[in-house]
Formats: sequence, C-alpha cells, structure tokens
Amino acid sequence: MGNPTDRTAITSVPIQPLIASRWSPRHFDPHASLAPDTLTALLEAGRWAASWGKRFPVRYIVGLRGDATYAALAELLNRGNSYAKVAAALVLVSTDLGDDDNTAVYAAVDAGLAIAQLGVEARSHGLHTHPMAGFRVDEAPAVFDIPENVRPIAVVAIGPVLDSYAGAEESTVERDHAPRQRPALGDIAFTKRWGNGFGG
Repeated sequence: MGNPTDRTAITSVPIQPLIASRWSPRHFDPHASLAPDTLTALLEAGRWAASWGKRFPVRYIVGLRGDATYAALAELLNRGNSYAKVAAALVLVSTDLGDDDNTAVYAAVDAGLAIAQLGVEARSHGLHTHPMAGFRVDEAPAVFDIPENVRPIAVVAIGPVLDSYAGAEESTVERDHAPRQRPALGDIAFTKRWGNGFGG
C-alpha cells in the first residue's frame, strides 16, 4: 500500500496549511538523517511558544539516530511505540513544575504549546512529528539525571516518512491510513452556556 498522500484535516473553514497537514505518522524512514540546523530550528520554534509568565519551564533531551541519547530514549519507549525507534530524531520533552502552584498547573500547558509549535515548524521542513506518552516515565529521571521537580511529558519522534508501506506491519498500515477524526467544532466550542455550540 502506498503512502497516504493527503492527510489534510477537514475543517469548517480554511486554516494554515502547515497546521492542516500536521498528523502523527508511524512509518518513519529508517535511512533519512536530520541536519543539526534543521533540528535546531524545530527546538527554537518550540522555545518561542507562548509561556505562562514567560517562565518557559520546558526542557528537551535530544537524540539523533545513532547516538547514545537516541538509544537511551528508544529503550524507554513502550512496545506499542516501537515504530518510532527508526525516526531520525527522538526528543524527550519535560517541564519544570517550579516552586509554586501556578507554575505546576501551567507547566504542562507550556509543554503542549512547545510540542505543537515544534510540530508546525517540522511541517515547514517537510518533516513529521509523533508525540508519544507511551514510554517508561518513571525510569527517565534516572537515565538522564533529571531533577526531582521536572516532569517528563512526552517523547517526540521526528523525521520524514517512507513513500511506501511495503513490508510495514499491518497495524501500522491500518492506523496510518485510518480517517482522521476530531469532534465537530460545535461539540467542543460553546457560547452563552455549556453545550450551546458555537457556530462561527
């Protein structure tokens, strides 16, 4: 089966194409490399995401395929995310919970914003990202000497995808070709009161 060539989100009105084309594939090219400057651009995009109180508690641990950091990150992935072990790069995104309740509450929000902007920047380079919660979170601090008040959030796989799914596992083919779905906008955006859908 060929590569799903059009995974563009179906939206009620047009949106930025880089956002509409962002999706989380599983069939990464195991031979493609990622230039350090390109990876730096992705991390910079995440660094300049909006941040509560301009504190930016997000921290990255970055591995390029073939180095020791990448190998350690790949080892932490759950079995269901083994497809990511051939991506060009793996990045562990963590967030500093800080010394006060507000920072702790919004630290994960900041991490999500950083991951989102990293993903959009990746699309501008013709790359894809796949953020994963399926890794051994409790083991990560010991592996990377992560401080006690820093919470690992996700591992992000980064790289181009293959043009063909020949030889791919059936589950990967099915999941990467499944229709993209989100709740209707009126089911998640309300006006006047909860449940009263916003119609735009």
